[in-house]
Amino acid sequence: MSFFETRNITKRFGGLTAVSNLSFSVEQGEILGIIGPNGSGKTTVFNVISRFFPLTLGEIYFKEKRIDTVPAHKICDMGIGRTFQVVKPLQRMTVLENIMAGAFLRTAGIGKARHKAEEIIEFCGLDRYTHREAKSLPIPLRKRLEIARALATEPELLLLDETCAGLNPKESESAIALIRRIRDTGVTIIIIEHIMKVMMGISDRILAINFGGEIAMGTPKEVANHPEVIKAYLGDAYA
Repeated sequence: MSFFETRNITKRFGGLTAVSNLSFSVEQGEILGIIGPNGSGKTTVFNVISRFFPLTLGEIYFKEKRIDTVPAHKICDMGIGRTFQVVKPLQRMTVLENIMAGAFLRTAGIGKARHKAEEIIEFCGLDRYTHREAKSLPIPLRKRLEIARALATEPELLLLDETCAGLNPKESESAIALIRRIRDTGVTIIIIEHIMKVMMGISDRILAINFGGEIAMGTPKEVANHPEVIKAYLGDAYA
């Protein structure tokens, strides 16, 4: 069995099927990218993995344990962290305090939580903003703080939801470098992005979905050249 695996997962909202019979696996230490046009079900996949929404059908396994019936807070405790597309830090708290809040998952001591948070601040390049209130940060730094907060929970699997959205090319390069550093520490990553250049450059494999189901899986080059992927992004005339 793989490090992480979904088996025929389906999520319905009334008559709408957001994820349809989707199966994929991720090996330990891998970066798997998930791509698809708007409304294809990418974030819903993250939401059912993290138990933000319950599954309609299917099974999810992490380190050979079935997790699709586990409460959301236990998912994090088991070692799955995530970021959100719309970042919502604790606005009146400082960068340090925000990250400490995540660190309390693994420690009850304020001193240990502070030390852990300071290490993550340095790792994420947030040193200059340690004592700044989160609400004062521009979007690129809020996104970096969102990653730092997730890292504070010490995840083995990290779900990144559009980390580079809204960033300029230089900011995106910086975010990509951070993601690679995270992987180099041993963290397995599943990442959702709309920016194809980012996904092509960072992913070991890519899963392309549309209407909640798989249309292609393979290396970045294989997926980028797949006719169904081209059709989903550009239309029939380009397929």
